Amino acid sequence: MGINLGDVVPDFQAETSNGPMKFHEYIEGSWAILFSHPADYTPVCTTELGMVAKIQDEFTKRGCKVMALSCDPVESHKGWIEDIKATQGVSKFDFPIIADPSRELAVKWGMVDPDEKDAKGLAMTCRAVFVIGPDKKLKLSILYPASTGRNFNEVLRVVDSLQLTANHSVATPVDWQDGGDCMVLPSLTNEAATAKFPKGFKTIDTPSGKPYLRTTPQPNK
Repeated sequence: MGINLGDVVPDFQAETSNGPMKFHEYIEGSWAILFSHPADYTPVCTTELGMVAKIQDEFTKRGCKVMALSCDPVESHKGWIEDIKATQGVSKFDFPIIADPSRELAVKWGMVDPDEKDAKGLAMTCRAVFVIGPDKKLKLSILYPASTGRNFNEVLRVVDSLQLTANHSVATPVDWQDGGDCMVLPSLTNEAATAKFPKGFKTIDTPSGKPYLRTTPQPNK
């Protein structure tokens, strides 16, 4: 089973390193990011969780709750957190790690990596990232193999894009960063764009003569 963009994400109850969680209740009214890990006490995951702890304030600024999931029990998570703090240069680790020893959530959310097995021969979770909107619908998902660590500055970038484009009639171009020019949606006429974007917009000439490349300064800056 997996989850498609636009689906309301499954609700669940689970134990976490911060105590019991009712997922929909926990994320109520906020953006949220759920990211999975193959296992506790693994080297790449340790660096990833350390990075998230370092930049957690950036997610908080964006009204975004973060939580991890690993297929190990809570007591294992708690011991691992101490290793993360000691080795990754972080003193604070506030976000929860969800326990999924049965792999029920990993299967339900489509997080299982069939090519990666643990010592018992059970499939491990891949490095999944799910960005969820305040409406509890899936806005973005990225799947990495267990061998490749994630770039959480890129996750911050896509959260900026998702939040911007949810409220304004723009799309963000390649390598866009917060504060950069945006693309006017093709569905907007020039007249509508003029009314919507008081800073104006620019149409880029093309050999085809088609006026589909229109840029405008970021509308919420």
